[in-house]
Amino acid sequence: MITKEVREWLQKVERRQYSYEDALYEFVRFSSFLTREEMRMIKNKIEDAYRL
Repeated sequence: MITKEVREWLQKVERRQYSYEDALYEFVRFSSFLTREEMRMIKNKIEDAYRL
């Protein structure tokens, strides 16, 4: 289950309030608390947000 903090962080990522590197750093920091499916979903959202 994705927490409120992760959802808020993901919204900031989608609005590009983080650089790509900072977004990945934060993702790695809390990824150990996520399920494999949640990690895939968030990874795809990060990639979509920063696709050129």
